[in-house]
Amino acid sequence: MSKINLGRMLLGGLLAGLVLNIGEFLLNEVVLREQMAEFFSRYNIPPPGPSFLVVAVLMTFLLGILIVWIYALIRPRLGAGPMTAVIAGVIAWLCIYVYTGIINGLVFASPINLLVIGVIWGLVQYAIAAVAGAWVYREA
Repeated sequence: MSKINLGRMLLGGLLAGLVLNIGEFLLNEVVLREQMAEFFSRYNIPPPGPSFLVVAVLMTFLLGILIVWIYALIRPRLGAGPMTAVIAGVIAWLCIYVYTGIINGLVFASPINLLVIGVIWGLVQYAIAAVAGAWVYREA
């Protein structure tokens, strides 16, 4: 079994993180823009400011690196390629998007249609990000 190529993992992870950041921007600022504004208004929450956005973007890049790391870990068992990358993306999606989406949806009584849109959007976004990151990754 070969070693993980850290340089390619980081590079692929940054690409995956870029895809995730673009997807999150499109979801929150285009697709769900009005619903997000209504949510903030309903709970009297100020919209996220610059410091939140910086942290969110950086954490999303770290998530991209994590997805490519998962890909590198499962690649020897499942083989290189897009299907293995999608599995890595689905693992991250289940642990992050589904878990937090359902928990936060219940806590804040989010409408079911918003939960469904977000969870499905996340699945597609994570699969695309994982494939993009895996495309860059090569074993050491």
